[in-house]
Amino acid sequence: MDDGSLDLTLVTHPVVRTRLTALRDARTSSVQFRDLLTQLTGMLMYEAMASQAVTAVTVQTPVGPCDGVQMTQPPLLVPVLRAGLGMLDAAMTAVPEAQVGFVGVARDEETARPQEYLVSLPADLRDRPVVVLDPMLATAGSMIHTLDVLARHGATDVTAVCVIGAPEGVAALRESGHRLRLVLGGLDEGLNEDAYIVPGLGDAGDRLYGPRNF
Repeated sequence: MDDGSLDLTLVTHPVVRTRLTALRDARTSSVQFRDLLTQLTGMLMYEAMASQAVTAVTVQTPVGPCDGVQMTQPPLLVPVLRAGLGMLDAAMTAVPEAQVGFVGVARDEETARPQEYLVSLPADLRDRPVVVLDPMLATAGSMIHTLDVLARHGATDVTAVCVIGAPEGVAALRESGHRLRLVLGGLDEGLNEDAYIVPGLGDAGDRLYGPRNF
């Protein structure tokens, strides 16, 4: 654990890097963007679940008994709306035993601060692993807000999966007081004056679903 609170894993596999390059490309269509994000999420989820607790089981193959494992406690997947929805199907494919909760946070374009509009979570998350899904970790405002919400529900075992992040966001998470595993597909140069990641990939929600006009 870095400084006792943040365990950061930066995934540098060549397949992740090539898919991330295509995802960043401004010429990539929304259809292609959704497909690439799905591919990347699946790869990052494997890394995120590497330390998941398992329980020994025995199954019967067509030839004979075989010792194996199953997840001791399947995670709760929590996409941060709206961009996190683009990661949900791939995460559920990787961990079909998982259940799903939602946190809806919109970015205030004037202040770059998060505005909560939805929380749908089990009342008690004690002793339950949680995986937060959000493509972008910029200022970490939305992520820290989500971690605050999860903490109020008792969550102590939390992993965040983000496609790209900025050093400012990572630093904010280290200073947040939350204990967190963070899996990143890329760590970029920093934030511009509008608090967007540079070089980044633009607004992930807009590239997934079109501009927000409401």
